[in-house]
Amino acid sequence: MRVLLTGGAGYIGSHTAAVLAARGHQVVILDNFANAERDVPERLVKLTGQQMPVIEADIRDTAAVSAALRAHPVDAVIHFAALKAVGESEADPLLYYDMNIIGTIRLLQAMQEAGVARIVFSSSATVYGQPDSSPILEDAPTRVENIYGRTKLVMEDLIRDLARTGKLKAAANLRYFNPVGAHPSAVIGETPRGVPNNLMPYVTQVATGQRPHLNVFGNDYDTPDGTGVRDYIHVMDLAEAHALALEHICANDVSLTVNLGTGDGTSVLQLVKAFETATGREIPLVIAPRRPGDVASYYANPALAEATFGWKAKLNVEDMCRDSWRWQARRDGINDI
Repeated sequence: MRVLLTGGAGYIGSHTAAVLAARGHQVVILDNFANAERDVPERLVKLTGQQMPVIEADIRDTAAVSAALRAHPVDAVIHFAALKAVGESEADPLLYYDMNIIGTIRLLQAMQEAGVARIVFSSSATVYGQPDSSPILEDAPTRVENIYGRTKLVMEDLIRDLARTGKLKAAANLRYFNPVGAHPSAVIGETPRGVPNNLMPYVTQVATGQRPHLNVFGNDYDTPDGTGVRDYIHVMDLAEAHALALEHICANDVSLTVNLGTGDGTSVLQLVKAFETATGREIPLVIAPRRPGDVASYYANPALAEATFGWKAKLNVEDMCRDSWRWQARRDGINDI
């Protein structure tokens, strides 16, 4: 198939582009490069050998997206383009409503105009809010607690309603847990701007000396070591899930909502220990107060994805740490890896 990836130069989008190319699909990238490095498409060519058309455009620009779909007719869209920082969403709700919700409406309008009726959407486990328990199933209550999570749930609902009314032939809402890692080649990886919002890139920056220590927010939770437990998933497993979900919904013209996680919880201290073991680098820690809204334990039941389209995470926490470090070290010119 030929597939348009909105936000295709970003972290998860670029890894999915690499997996799709390896599976024989043709990739078209549309990105405004607000949160992506401009040389990512070149690195993807080096990695895959596939020339991927690149359209620099904002998904809110319906005319630009429509022109891209006319110039590069596609069978389906994988929709990654969105803002994704919880704190920023609380500080500027209208920005998030505009980019994430209005942007998705504009994209869906352009798709309808072009006759593209199949979509895979990059959603998030934040739609569950504070879970009653873990592992979390897809039928757990959705009770978002921040603007970012609310936009993701509204985006899901937009896509679900279009599928229900027949305006879309097939749609997949994929609820990620905690993506980490990088391509094993270290050609592409995560490049957060400013202070990282997520644990793994912060850890790798501590390992290179860019940050003096890692703040561990709370060590008195009801967990095995007192620190928060999360479901970390390797970005390469996540990328493969997009490809398998795409192939499944397009072959069968069905719609679905599934969790994407490993099904295993890893605490902050366990992740740090795994990183130190995998890299030989010590990570200094400072125990800080709990953050408002954080939960003790949060991980997926991913069984539905395996039952529906045969996907199961294969890579473990050690793989995630090794590949994250290889990417960060090569990016920073560190050779002892």
